[in-house]
Amino acid sequence: MQYLLIISHDDFFTPTETLIREIGAWNKKMERRGVRVYGNPLRPPGDATTVRVREGKVVLSKGPFAKSKEKMCAYELIECSSAEEAIDVASQHPMAKAATIEVRPIWNELAG
Repeated sequence: MQYLLIISHDDFFTPTETLIREIGAWNKKMERRGVRVYGNPLRPPGDATTVRVREGKVVLSKGPFAKSKEKMCAYELIECSSAEEAIDVASQHPMAKAATIEVRPIWNELAG
C-alpha cells in the first residue's frame, strides 16, 4: 500500500547542512530498501497559488489554502506492507526530529 508522508515545519525551522546530508542518506537507504517511490522539498508557501472553482468561476488566492502554524515543506511517497511499517519509515526520516510528519494512506479505490 502507498502512503504519503506530509512533512511540515514551523516558521522557526532552518535546515542545517547536517540535516540535508541526513535526508539524502535516508532517501538512498529507503530507495535501496524498495520503500521510497518519490519525493521532493517544496518551495515556500508564499510561492503557492490556491485554486478554487465557485459558481463556475476560477478563484485564485496567493499563498497556501489554509493559515497554519506549520507549513508543508516536503513530501515523500512510500510503498509499505502495513501502516506500522509506514510509521516506522516515517520515524526514521531526519525531519521527524526537526519537524512533523503526517503519514497518510493513499485511497487506492479512488486512485484509478
